[in-house]
Amino acid sequence: MSASPHHPTIGHGSFLTLHYRLSGPQGDVINTFSGKPATLSIGSGALSPAVEQRLLGLDEGARATFELAAGEAFGERNPDMQQWVSKKLLHEMGEPDAQYAVGDVVQFPAPNGQESFAGAIQQVTDDSVLFDFNHPLAGRAVTFEVQVIGIL
Repeated sequence: MSASPHHPTIGHGSFLTLHYRLSGPQGDVINTFSGKPATLSIGSGALSPAVEQRLLGLDEGARATFELAAGEAFGERNPDMQQWVSKKLLHEMGEPDAQYAVGDVVQFPAPNGQESFAGAIQQVTDDSVLFDFNHPLAGRAVTFEVQVIGIL
C-alpha cells in the first residue's frame, strides 16, 4: 500500500494538528472540538502510547473514533497514588481559606515547576485530605475521537 504524496499519514515523530476528545463513563475529560485544535507530536508523551498507537497510519483529514478497553489508555488505577495531604500543607500551597469537598479536583504544581498534576478528593478529615492522583480515566474504558487536521 503506497501513500500518495498528497495525503501524509501519521507515523512516529509526526507533528500533528488535531481535534480530539477523550471521554469515560462520566463524560468528556478532554474535548478540543469546540475550541482551538491541539498540536502535538507522536512520541512526545502528550498522549498515552495506547492512544498514539490508534493514530498511526491515519491520513490527514481523517476522523475516527476508537474504543479503548478499561485500563488500556491510562493504565490501571494505582492504590499508591492515593495520598493524605495535611491541610496545613494545602494552605501553604494554595488558598488559605479554601474549602475542600469530596469530588473536588485540586491542581498541584509538579516538582519541576513546569506542569501541574491533579488530585481528586476522596475524603476530608479535620486536619488532612485524601487525594487520588490517578488519572481520572485510569482503569476505565475510554472513547477516543479524533479529527486529523494537519500532519507535518
